[in-house]
Amino acid sequence: MCDICNTIEKSLNGDNPYFVKEMKAGIVVLGWNQHFYGYTLFICKRHATELYELRDEFQAEYLKEMVIVAEAVSKAFGADKMNYECLGNGDTHLHFHLFPRKNGDLGEYGNNGKGPVWWLPQDIMWSDDNIPSARELEKMKYILNSELDKLL
Repeated sequence: MCDICNTIEKSLNGDNPYFVKEMKAGIVVLGWNQHFYGYTLFICKRHATELYELRDEFQAEYLKEMVIVAEAVSKAFGADKMNYECLGNGDTHLHFHLFPRKNGDLGEYGNNGKGPVWWLPQDIMWSDDNIPSARELEKMKYILNSELDKLL
């Protein structure tokens, strides 16, 4: 079983504290590291590597849900702009990284504070200082779930 399939299983069994919501085609999980506050993953419930491997109605549903999740993340965490990333070079299970961005959030590492999240040095982006406390995580999940419920 791939790591992301394992994450889905743990999430649906109640064993993932970052799990937010199950949808028809995917699951919503907050990122374990929150340098970009509200960083969320939208994971496809089917094991696929590429979007084109999904067929017909399921593909349309997955993409529709991803847009809904992005809108909910944006509203929940006050994004000025959303970044959508579907890389899969490390974990080849289809998933989107949804980064709510704020103007100037890269500070000295961007072009006038602007640029892709990956311009931020990894030791800053993935610092343990960015891991939310259990209380903060519950608050984030509640806020995101509330926005998702409004859109669904």
